Amino acid sequence: MKRIMRPLVALGAALACALPALGVAGAASAGTPSQKLDGQKIEVAAVWTGAEQKNFKRVLDAFTKQTGVDVTFTSTGDDISSVLEPRIAGGDAPDVAILPQPGLLKDFASRGALKPVEDAAGAEVDKHYSPIWRTLGTVDNTLYGVWVKGANKSLVWYNASVFGDAGVKPAKTFDDLVSSMQTVSDFGVPPLSIGAANGWTLTDIFENIYLAQAGADKYDQLTAHEIPWTDPSVKDALTTMAKMVKSDWLPGGTNDTLQTEFPQSVQNMFSNPPKAAMEIEGDFVGATISGNTKAKVGTDAKVFSFPAIGSGEPPVVTGGDVAVMFNDNPAAAAFLKFMASPKAGEVWAKPGGYISPNKDVPQSAYPDKTTRQIADALVNSDNVRFDMSDQYPSAFGATDGQGEWKLFQDFLSNPSDVDGITQQLESAATQAMSSQ
Repeated sequence: MKRIMRPLVALGAALACALPALGVAGAASAGTPSQKLDGQKIEVAAVWTGAEQKNFKRVLDAFTKQTGVDVTFTSTGDDISSVLEPRIAGGDAPDVAILPQPGLLKDFASRGALKPVEDAAGAEVDKHYSPIWRTLGTVDNTLYGVWVKGANKSLVWYNASVFGDAGVKPAKTFDDLVSSMQTVSDFGVPPLSIGAANGWTLTDIFENIYLAQAGADKYDQLTAHEIPWTDPSVKDALTTMAKMVKSDWLPGGTNDTLQTEFPQSVQNMFSNPPKAAMEIEGDFVGATISGNTKAKVGTDAKVFSFPAIGSGEPPVVTGGDVAVMFNDNPAAAAFLKFMASPKAGEVWAKPGGYISPNKDVPQSAYPDKTTRQIADALVNSDNVRFDMSDQYPSAFGATDGQGEWKLFQDFLSNPSDVDGITQQLESAATQAMSSQ
């Protein structure tokens, strides 16, 4: 599930060309991959609990086996900022933290709390990642983060039986998708399930439509608020979105959808009888299907990529988690280098529920065909952009009951009021940006 994230600079022209190695001094040398650091200890903090924590500990064990470093893992829960802030203030920050909020990287770096990781992991990042990931880990021309976990949020999950019985196939164009939704509705099943009680599900749908329809340049401009939310491109995207979120296409209609939490929205597709046929959301839907329903991913539950709109390219909206270093020591530097290597991603991928942004993690590391399909789309797409709402100040892009989350819920209630919603979005965005 999506976690709250904060602002990040727009990606813009940086995606057109790789940034050169920055050569920033300050991080301790990580040495060679086989370097032994027996007896040294580090603390790594991250949000994960339960199965996610268990799978991540497999990566920590592999690092310890390779280097001899003893790693203590601290789970912060979802609100990692509230745990890290007092520790930073008290001079007791963990050696490494893995942040689910890209804005935190910028915030901590701008305050001087982070150590540069160019010496530790810059060469690995350039070797194994597409340029976007270096850009996302860079603040003021200094590399501070290694992206260790990705998400492909441009997916359409569907109930294979409903599709088969209704006579529809995975859509290759947006027009095909809308046509399939109408066919499924005529068949007697609401086509689209949305967990709209969580406003981020609606921003994810909008971002896919906007990236596919307006294109990457406009996406970058809107992300940086270089164009207003009243821009015609935003109105066009909302008009397109309105075609998909009609009340009679949603299980229980608009009112029920606005009260549906994300896990329940996934379960709707596989209830008996099915309450919905498909859902537009990220790869993490697969974990909810496996954990909360009797459906089997790849058989009962299948997936296809969100299609192109018109002459544009299929979009890939991504999220992720970034490793940063608070303490400059050889063991922490070695950990950042290890996390930037394909080895870490390969270990992490095997249990499932994980996608690596590292393009050199072999497809064979993923446990099933569906996950391999999702990972391939993430690392090989030419139209990748980071989640837009996560790059805005959280007051606008990532807070319950206000900003984008609330206004997109209002839009779902009245999709015909495109002009009114865009004006409110612009007002809220301007206020949030001015308060940074």
